[in-house]
Amino acid sequence: MAKKEMDVVKGLDLQRYMGRWYEIASFPSRFQPKDGINTRATYTLNSDVTVHVLNETWSGGKRGYIEGTAYKADPKSDEAKLKVKFYVPPFLPIIPVVGDYWVLYIDDDYRYALIGQPSRNYLWILCRQNHLDEDIYNQLLQKAKDEGYDVSKIHRTTHTNPPPEAESPNDTKGIWWIKSIFGK
Repeated sequence: MAKKEMDVVKGLDLQRYMGRWYEIASFPSRFQPKDGINTRATYTLNSDVTVHVLNETWSGGKRGYIEGTAYKADPKSDEAKLKVKFYVPPFLPIIPVVGDYWVLYIDDDYRYALIGQPSRNYLWILCRQNHLDEDIYNQLLQKAKDEGYDVSKIHRTTHTNPPPEAESPNDTKGIWWIKSIFGK
């Protein structure tokens, strides 16, 4: 059965979308450590209207991170369908890995968002704070369900308060990518 095309946000204000977002929940990804906590993404608008992406997660007290670039899949479209490109492995950037990043929902104040992609294998609930009201969380889950997602696969992300500082001496740039390739 062919699933209907997902509804995507139109007219996303990229400028307002920039900044830090905390991952409240997501479908587990082979690109992230299973025990990752305090996972977050920071977006910065580049002068060429692409977006610098910094994804961070903490595992075993160490900060793992990877950087990439996001850009509109179709510059002429007003739909919030972005492509995100990372290079793997990060310390030897040779293989570009490109994924879809579709903003399925964002509230009027740009405080929380639902992100997916056409295969429906990936789903993220993001928030400007590292916690989200339970009613809103459930509304976002329902939206995902309405778009054809199997929300039973969603995993809540653990956050500590206060969130960790940005840099740490224990950075493990991209190590989780290597582990993910070997299924660790």
